[in-house]
This record gives sequence, C-alpha cells and structure tokens, in this order.
Amino acid sequence: MMNEIKFNEIKFNEIKFANLIFKGLTKAILLQESDKLKFVITVNAEFIVKANENERFKNIINSNYATFDGQIPYMMAKNRHPNINFEKISGSDFIYNVCEYAEKYNKKIFLLGGYSDSNKLAAEKLKKMFGIEIDGFSPPYKSYPFGKEHNDLILERIAKFRPDFLFVGFGAPKQEFWIDDNKEFLENIGVKLAIGSGGTFEMVSGKFKRAPEIIQKIGLERIWRFIIEPKWFRLKGILVSLKVFYYAYQK
Repeated sequence: MMNEIKFNEIKFNEIKFANLIFKGLTKAILLQESDKLKFVITVNAEFIVKANENERFKNIINSNYATFDGQIPYMMAKNRHPNINFEKISGSDFIYNVCEYAEKYNKKIFLLGGYSDSNKLAAEKLKKMFGIEIDGFSPPYKSYPFGKEHNDLILERIAKFRPDFLFVGFGAPKQEFWIDDNKEFLENIGVKLAIGSGGTFEMVSGKFKRAPEIIQKIGLERIWRFIIEPKWFRLKGILVSLKVFYYAYQK
C-alpha cells in the first residue's frame, strides 16, 4: 500500500510494509528541517518483528519517520514498490550525512549512549573529519525506564550543549522509548532531529568493523557480525529477525 501525503509542507510518499508505515524514505526528507522535532527510527528486520509484537513500539514507528535499514526488508519493499523512490538508510551511514549537513549549516550534534570509549572516540573522529561542534555522553547502564535522577543527569548534559541533532545509542526499543518519553523536553531545548542509532558509535569509532560492502548488499551483515563476534545476543537477534518473512507477507 502506498499513499501520498503532506508533512510540514513537504510532499512525499509513505509506504505500508509488514504492518508498519514508513515515512522516512529518503535522506533529503530526513534532513529537511521543520519547526518541530523530527524523530527517526531506522527499521531493520528485528525492529519489524519487535514492533509487530509490541504495540507501543509499533505506534512510535508509525507516528514518526521510519526508514528502511535492513537490506532484506529493503529489497522486499523495493520488489513490492518498484516505482517508488526510497533509499536504504541505516544509522551507521546516516550519521555521516548529518555531519555533512551540520558542517554546511553550522549545526551541533550530540551522541548519547553506546560504550563510553566508543562514544568519546566517535565524537573526536567526527569532529576531526567535519570540523563541527559535537559532544557526547555515555551514562552508566540502567534498565528502562530510568529513575528520575539518572534521567535528569542525561537531560542536563544534553540541555547544557543544546544540540540541533541527537543520536541515541541505547539499543531498540529502549532508545525509541526514551526519545518518545522525552520528546517534549528535547523539542523545547531546540533539538530538530533525534534518531535511535543502536551500535552506530561503535562503528564510527572503529570498535566494531562493518561487514564488507558485498556482504551488506546481499543482506548477510548480521550473520557476518555473529561470525566475527559469536555472542548469544547476536544469534538471538538473527533468529528473531527470521520472523520478518511472516509479517512481510501478511495482508
């Protein structure tokens, strides 16, 4: 299903796929600033499965700017909608587009979450590459929802820097729940774009290496990561992701 819609005076398409609504179809749409905060969710196969089994996560995706991240969902959607222009947009790629935009328009970026060392190194690396104002903070690990003291510490750090763009690397759906719960606060301090970024900081810092491009293109990046780092949570993620075929072909 495809409907043409208007959002913030920008005319573009939305696609319904696997019971979810995708509005973040191109980088240009995501980087088009508006008066309100733009909340971006980069949706891979595991996200699709989790969203179909968690009503809140599903509502967050459908109410904001979902992109096609995983190669397999992207290819299936392309096959279903060959005449619609949309891109595969993952956090680990999009962060560089945002930095280029920040360099051109003098915007500020904040990195929240991830491992402490990779957060710091990613910020340093991006600052050196693009010459932009960028800061970061990796709070101690806590289960969600956070306690008031812990959350206030996070909000204080962000408010002090007052970024235009915020990347949140808590993992899904934790990062999406956190952005949704604090959306009004972030908007009030001037954040224009907030995006759940998973392990992006680890990729940018070089702590974890991305799969070769050919592996990415054939949709086996998660399996490649498991081979490189054979941990249970990675295998679990792969197994969960297989259910995407069930949801993708539901009417």
